[in-house]
Amino acid sequence: MKVVIVGGVAGGMSAATRLRRLDEEAEIVVFERGAHVSFANCGLPYYAGGVIEDREALLLQTPESLAARFRLDVRVRTEVVAVDPVARTVTVRDLRTGEESAESYDSLVLSPGASPIVPDIEGVGRALVLRDVEDVDRLVGELNADARTAVIVGAGFIGVELAENLRRRGLEVTVVELADQVLAPLDPEMASPVADELRGNGVRLELGTQVTGIGADTATLADGRLIPADVVVMAIGVRPETALAVGAGIEVGPRGGIVVDASMRTSVEGVYAVGDAVEKTDALTGGAGLVPLANPANRQGRLVADVIAGRPVRARPVVGTAIVGVFSLMVAAVGWNEKRLRAAGRGYRAIHTHPQSHAGYYPGAQGMSLKLLVDPETDAILGAQGVGGDGVDKRIDVIATAMVGGLTAAELADLELAYAPQFGSAKDPVNMLGYVADNLRTGTTATVQWHELPALVEAGAVLVDVRTPAEFAQGSIPGSLNIELDQLRSRAAELPDGELVAICQVGQRGHTATQLLRQLGRSVRNLDGGYRTWQAGRMPVGEFV
Repeated sequence: MKVVIVGGVAGGMSAATRLRRLDEEAEIVVFERGAHVSFANCGLPYYAGGVIEDREALLLQTPESLAARFRLDVRVRTEVVAVDPVARTVTVRDLRTGEESAESYDSLVLSPGASPIVPDIEGVGRALVLRDVEDVDRLVGELNADARTAVIVGAGFIGVELAENLRRRGLEVTVVELADQVLAPLDPEMASPVADELRGNGVRLELGTQVTGIGADTATLADGRLIPADVVVMAIGVRPETALAVGAGIEVGPRGGIVVDASMRTSVEGVYAVGDAVEKTDALTGGAGLVPLANPANRQGRLVADVIAGRPVRARPVVGTAIVGVFSLMVAAVGWNEKRLRAAGRGYRAIHTHPQSHAGYYPGAQGMSLKLLVDPETDAILGAQGVGGDGVDKRIDVIATAMVGGLTAAELADLELAYAPQFGSAKDPVNMLGYVADNLRTGTTATVQWHELPALVEAGAVLVDVRTPAEFAQGSIPGSLNIELDQLRSRAAELPDGELVAICQVGQRGHTATQLLRQLGRSVRNLDGGYRTWQAGRMPVGEFV
């Protein structure tokens, strides 16, 4: 059996090495058009910033090491330019000599990945991208040539990682983003603290605009302003590389990726596809989606090797778990966000909490903000987001695991998670999300969201802030009435008739106030996440849509 794999790194090399472990006799050939077949793609921004000092640390395997350990025929700087599925051959071009040749296969695995999106604007030829080791070499070369200013186009994961690392090198950094917030996977009230963190560390943010041209040492914004830019990096996003597939008559889906079944088979016999180039099955809808992340690519590479070796496989839908570090913050997300649910017309409940990373009485506790999105009919977990210090990664990973395992939101309360005061709380933040979800599911309490307040106030609702007068004086929602929680029972008669909304700092005291007032016969709901969530939600430039 001869297996040809097009593309290395996560998907392709996972397929090649797994297949060798399963079949010592197979002939396995890997073609990679770049100079490196196995490297730490996610480490590139940190090498650019000097956090990773040794360039060789990025190079995980070489053709020689792969040949020695796995008996793989790995050919770098070699591009597959065409596939003939009838003859079962690929046309291969040696990029060093330009010579072309034909290579036969019994099974073909396409792992071409995704390419950076580069807009067609004046001067764009000077812009850099960050996809592979050669790209980061070019970037470091420009940084070492006395660059003092940088413009990063795009405020996604790569954009904010690169902004942090270029600031660490001492550059003046501007991030330009067409949307009115950073990090599109987050909802605006969760993205707001990230923008604050970037600005607080000297990163200039230009949101709700775009770069329309690039000069010798500047970038031009849509309103005509010039931004200093010794270096320009495009980090807008990526699109699947499907040219080979299209040329071979392989089906491409509505999202622009290669269509594969649960066994990674394409629409053409004998041809498989994995990684960023393929459409994945979304765990929430069963529909197609693009998830250009390392974990699914590695998993698909392993699966396709099992399929080729004749082993049974079980491909799972993806939930899209991702995390990024932004200076002192961890920022993580899984599943769908509220913006996407609203756009799809899908019902949901939102839950905001602001816990600490571990028991507050133990030194060093760091704050975080968590958001859970829940199906109001089934109590299924639809997504989650976390922003804060230590421990955000742990909580999002637990929720991602719960989603894959089919746990409901209320069942998060039942999880027995590791506890000691330096690691967590007796009621872990994940448990607390479960408690809130259960209260909402059972009708024990009711909440409103920060972006719903204007309509409620216009309809006559009264905002009751139950924080202390000192807290209230430091900042409050306009028009709210301040009655401290500990006085609420005795002063309840002072409250006007009609609908009430209880407000506190993070939602916990508001919940207690809501329960008290409901038992006194009042119609009342708690402001989910409290004043802190409302304040964060008010900071983005645009409306919540």
